[in-house]
Amino acid sequence: MTVAKKPAARRKTAPAKPEPAKCPDCDGKGEVTEAVKVGARKGRITDDHQTGLCLTCWGSGEAPID
Repeated sequence: MTVAKKPAARRKTAPAKPEPAKCPDCDGKGEVTEAVKVGARKGRITDDHQTGLCLTCWGSGEAPID
């Protein structure tokens, strides 16, 4: 007597996780640049720029969760 073979069980693959949304303030870079201002009263803007950590996403580049 021959035994019938069972079909091989297939593994289910997990669905792909969606990419997190980008931060609207830094466009997903995690850093923001601001112009350097000089002068006490008028605050003239110079050609120099200063880079800093994005305070909305804390440098992760992902949109904050509400």
